[in-house]
Amino acid sequence: MKAKNPLKDFDSLPNAAGVDDKTVAALCGCHVATVWERSKNGKLPKPRKIGGSTRWNVGELRAVLMGEPA
Repeated sequence: MKAKNPLKDFDSLPNAAGVDDKTVAALCGCHVATVWERSKNGKLPKPRKIGGSTRWNVGELRAVLMGEPA
């Protein structure tokens, strides 16, 4: 079975979409635990609870990846 690529189609997602911690880790090139630590320290946007899932807003992540503050 082929592993999922969490970055597949990220560029085509609308800014209002949400992604999971594995996708954020892949975007940042770090471990999932580091994503949570960076969110806690304000280096990444805070995640949102949507139903039973925790998601990061794509638009906010794009802004941070472009160098804007979280």
